[in-house]
Amino acid sequence: MIKTWISAFRLRTLFLSLACIMMGYFLASANGYNNPNAFSFCMLTALFLQILSNLANDYGDSIHGADHDGRKGPKRAVQSGKITKEQMKKAIGMLVVLSLISGISLLYFSYDVIGLYGVVSLFTIGIAAIIAAITYTNGKKPYGYAGLGDISVFIFFGLVAVCGTYYLQTGLLDIDVVLPATACGFFSVAVLNINNMRDIDSDNAAGKKSLPARIGFQNAKYYHLLIILSAFICLIYYSYSHQSEPTNYVYVIAFVPFVLSLVKIFKTDDKQSLDPLLKVTSLSTFVLVILFGVFL
Repeated sequence: MIKTWISAFRLRTLFLSLACIMMGYFLASANGYNNPNAFSFCMLTALFLQILSNLANDYGDSIHGADHDGRKGPKRAVQSGKITKEQMKKAIGMLVVLSLISGISLLYFSYDVIGLYGVVSLFTIGIAAIIAAITYTNGKKPYGYAGLGDISVFIFFGLVAVCGTYYLQTGLLDIDVVLPATACGFFSVAVLNINNMRDIDSDNAAGKKSLPARIGFQNAKYYHLLIILSAFICLIYYSYSHQSEPTNYVYVIAFVPFVLSLVKIFKTDDKQSLDPLLKVTSLSTFVLVILFGVFL
């Protein structure tokens, strides 16, 4: 049962959420700000929210029929019967509570920096993140089934995660942070796009109109190329605009696995073969952010 729950947590996606938090922290540290307690609870809250999203997605897709025997990806916990719907609902509730406890602790350790206005604002955003995680595939009209998942992922994984972490460290809303935040948003959307490209047939059958389901498999490949190139441009332009030293561009090495993944995506029509690229893209983003931060 423990292995089943760990599988339901979808560990390969967790590196992505951590990478976005780390990006905000690295940017703050480069400007002389460092609140280790706030950073720790940022990481913990991000993990809880990501796991919450994964469990809610498992439950929602099983309810709405997107997870079924013909689906290309890994078998999901509720769909396979390894975890009952009631057990999953209880786990989702527990993750909501854990996210709230961790998030409130984060705001407590950041209060001296962000003040009451910042606490209220970020608490509201945190509630919105919890709601977004649950309603992606749940409810009468889940927004993931309307093709709005890309926008939500871009906002919460990119702008909110990076800019929010930076704000919690510094108490500042800095326009300079937007470019790296946008890059993280694009990388996060890339992971979702690979997932949706893999599941395009089962999504169509279930009426889940993800973006690839709307524009078609081949066009989704070009969309993926646009996402990745946009992320590269954001990071390179950020470095260029800050008159960086040559060593600040070491992170470009991490572009290689993204390029190799693009080559594979354009060469194949086998949707199942895209599944390993989810882990590759998530881990590559994590490594890229570390290189970006270390040499910042």
